[in-house]
Amino acid sequence: MSDFMSVTVGKLLEQVAEQYPNDQAVKYTDRDYCRTWKEFNEECERVARGLMAIGIQKGDHVAIWATNVPEWLITLFATAKIGAVLVTVNTAYKVFELEYLLRQSDSKALVMIDHFKKNSYVDIVNELCPTLKDSEPGNFQNPMLPFLKSVIYVGEDTPAGMIPWKELYTRADSVPMKEFEAVYNSLDPHDVVNMQYTSGTTGFPKGVMLTHYNIVNNGKAIGDCMKFTHDDKLCIVVPFFHCFGLVLATMASLTHATSMVPVDLYSPVKVMDALQNEKCTAFHGVPTMYIGMLEHPDFPKYDFSHMRTGIMAGSPCPVKVMQQVVEKMHMSEITITYGQTEASPATTMTTTDDSIELRVTTVGRHMPHVETKIVDPETGEELGPGQPGEFCSRGYNTMKGYYKMEEATAQVIDKDGWLHSGDLATVDENGYYKITGRIKDMIIRGGENIYPKEIEEFLYTHPSISDVQVIGVPSERYGEEVMACVILKEGCSMTEDEVKDYVLSSMARHKVPSHVAFMDAFPMTASGKIQKFKLREWAVEHLNLQGAASAETA
Repeated sequence: MSDFMSVTVGKLLEQVAEQYPNDQAVKYTDRDYCRTWKEFNEECERVARGLMAIGIQKGDHVAIWATNVPEWLITLFATAKIGAVLVTVNTAYKVFELEYLLRQSDSKALVMIDHFKKNSYVDIVNELCPTLKDSEPGNFQNPMLPFLKSVIYVGEDTPAGMIPWKELYTRADSVPMKEFEAVYNSLDPHDVVNMQYTSGTTGFPKGVMLTHYNIVNNGKAIGDCMKFTHDDKLCIVVPFFHCFGLVLATMASLTHATSMVPVDLYSPVKVMDALQNEKCTAFHGVPTMYIGMLEHPDFPKYDFSHMRTGIMAGSPCPVKVMQQVVEKMHMSEITITYGQTEASPATTMTTTDDSIELRVTTVGRHMPHVETKIVDPETGEELGPGQPGEFCSRGYNTMKGYYKMEEATAQVIDKDGWLHSGDLATVDENGYYKITGRIKDMIIRGGENIYPKEIEEFLYTHPSISDVQVIGVPSERYGEEVMACVILKEGCSMTEDEVKDYVLSSMARHKVPSHVAFMDAFPMTASGKIQKFKLREWAVEHLNLQGAASAETA
C-alpha cells in the first residue's frame, strides 16, 4: 500500500528533524529538559555512538528500567538508530521478575534509574548481580545472566560497577561517524526494534517482538484517527515501557511531528499543570487517570480550553467519565482505541468524526489495513453481527512472534495469520466493535453468561460510585456468582444492600451481585491495567470460598 511508511524509527526522527529543525520536539515541565527536533535527533545520534563505544551492536538487546524520564526517550531512538532491540522493563518489577526478563531477553545492557516509588532499583540490581560492584564498568560477568555486560546508570553518584549515563556522550567521540552511518544505513524497517513483555496475567511474561514497520505504521494510523498535526501538543504520562506510551503516544507524535510533553510519574496536579502551562491539545490516559483529575478539588481552577483530543484506553471506559472529559476538559474529539501488545497495539479505533455515542459505547471500527473478525472460541467459525465471540485481527501490525517461544506464538497466531486476542467482543452491522470482557472474565452463573462490563457500566451511573470492577467468584450452587468491588467517591457512603438494590432496580436478577466489597484501590499492573485475577484470588480468601474454588477445578 502506498500510504504505508517504509522507514526505520531512527530515519523517521532524522526526517522530522530536517523538516522542522527549530520546532519543539520534547519539553518537560518539571525539569530543565527542552529540545527542538534537530537538537533531539543529534542527541540521540550521539548516545547511539556512545552505545556502540561500549560494545552494543546491531541485533543486541538493551533493556531499560525507568519511568518516563528524558533518557528513556533518548535510549529508544538511540538503540533504533544502530539496530539494537530495546527491551522495555515494567517499572513495578521486583528482583524475581527482573531476573526472568534479563535472562529470557538475552539483554546485553541495562539502562536504569535509581528507584520507582519505594522500589530501589540499585538494591535490586545489586541483589541480582552481587559481583557487579566489584566489576569493571562494562565488563560484568555472571553465568546466570550470560549476555549482560553493562549496567548504565541514569542519575548522580553512579553506584560501583555501573557506567554513568553522561559517559555515553563522551565515549561517542571514539566511534567515527562513518562507522555509525554504515550501521544506520544497513537497517531494514522489518527488523525487530522493540521487545515488550506482556503483563503476564497468564503464565510467565512473553517478549513481544515488534518491528520498525509495526510501530511506525500503527503510530501513524493512530495519529490519523485523532487528526494529529504538527500544531498539536501531546501530554504523555502513560508509561513509555508500555505500548500506550511507546506507540499510541511517542510514535503517533513522531509520525505527525507533534510536540511531546512527557510527565515522568502520574499525579493529577502534575498532569493538570503540564496541560495548562504548555497549552497541550491532547492527553492519553487510562480511565483512572481521568477520574483522578476530574475528582481533584483543584480541577475547577485549571484552564483546559486549548484541549481537543486524546485517547482513553487500557481498561473499559465508563460512559459517564467519557462524557465529563468531553464537557469539562474540552476534549470533544477524544477517541477510544482497542488492541493488544501483540498487534503493535491498536486494531480498532473510533475517530474524531464518530458521534459521541459511538465513541463512548464502542471501540470503533477496524483500523486501515487491519482485518478484524469475531469467531466462536470453540469452533473457530466466524460469527455475524451481534453474536459474542473472540476478537481476532490480521495485518501489517501483527508481531513477529514471542521471543524464543515458538509454541506460545503458534497458540495465538493461527496458520492463516490471525492473531487471537482472548477477548470477547461483538460487532454491529456497521462494523463497530464492543469489547465485552476477557474470555476467562465471563461469568457463567447457573448456565447464564454474564458479561462483567455490562454491570460495571450500570454501577458507574450511581452518584456515589467512583470506580467498580465486577468479577466472578466460585459458588458451589451456581458454579460462579457475581461480586462487585466498589470504590466510593470521597465523602460518600453506601451499604452492600444499596448496591444490590440499585442493580436489581434496572438489571436481571441473575446479574445482581451476590457479594459486594468496598475498597480503596484495585490491584493494577504498572501500565494501569486492573488485575481481575488478583481481585478474584483476594475474594476467594476474603469470603472463605476455598471449598467452592477447589470444587470448580476438580
